[in-house]
Amino acid sequence: MKDMKAMIRMWTLFDRDESGQDLIEYALVVALIALAATAGMSALASGINKAFTAISSILGKYVS
Repeated sequence: MKDMKAMIRMWTLFDRDESGQDLIEYALVVALIALAATAGMSALASGINKAFTAISSILGKYVS
């Protein structure tokens, strides 16, 4: 019975302590934004690479 009371007391104390919850939520939001930005930059880099390849091909015709 003592174990059950101790467990209930520990659970109520744990339930009240939410001080770190906001920090974790903000960290998750920042991580998701960073992941989305990385994916977007990867797609953008691919498009820029294709554009410069096309420009290089066109300019190569006039230089050689």
